[in-house]
Amino acid sequence: MKKDIEIPKVKAVYIALIQERNDDFLEKTWNAYLINDGSLPVELVFVVSKGYDGDLKTATMRHHMEALEAKSYQKLEFVHKEVLDLTNEFYVTYYLHGQLYEKRFVFEKGSISEENLTQIPLLEIKGVLAS
Repeated sequence: MKKDIEIPKVKAVYIALIQERNDDFLEKTWNAYLINDGSLPVELVFVVSKGYDGDLKTATMRHHMEALEAKSYQKLEFVHKEVLDLTNEFYVTYYLHGQLYEKRFVFEKGSISEENLTQIPLLEIKGVLAS
């Protein structure tokens, strides 16, 4: 039965971590963004995030939005610097044309760094894209 369920491949939706100035902490901090670089809005968006490294685990964060318009982005969460040393996972599900899409985006342990900055679609700023 499970083999009969077809979930299409996610295209033009990304998770990126962007380093930004945080006036509260008086330093640069990392923030997670959900990006819809597609030509259509995505609906009923759910994002579940967590960090882990063996037995060490963060709390699970959950985000929901009714829609994310085409060619837009939404800040999801602040990523504490202690979490950067863990593998960070963002599990994204949404609907497009009544079809369910899902993808697990992963920032491998140690991948969130200034050395791994790349141009982020739509934001026109450098950050780290999840694989």
